[in-house]
Amino acid sequence: MTNSDDVVKTMLRNKLLGRWAAEKLGLAGREAEAYSDALVRATVDPERNDVFRTIRQDFDAAGVEESDEQIRCVMTELMLKAGNLMPTARGDSLDSAAVALARNLMSR
Repeated sequence: MTNSDDVVKTMLRNKLLGRWAAEKLGLAGREAEAYSDALVRATVDPERNDVFRTIRQDFDAAGVEESDEQIRCVMTELMLKAGNLMPTARGDSLDSAAVALARNLMSR
């Protein structure tokens, strides 16, 4: 896997993680998508790329009771899931979709 594949994989993980966290925070619809998109954009922003800390702070502020261990466990599980979503061969339509998502979110 190349470095750009690692970035796309992390972005996919953060998208899934954002959806999980948004649900825990009681967000739905556009608010949930905006929350998960913000975590994806944070992947490429060195000043905001600590998604664990972001989620921890948001959970604490909202009174969501999830342990650090549970958040990290979900992060690991979703990284594995994101890896399984990554294509094994170049040119796969999923690869194109993932790269398009990453480029779109990075350009915002």
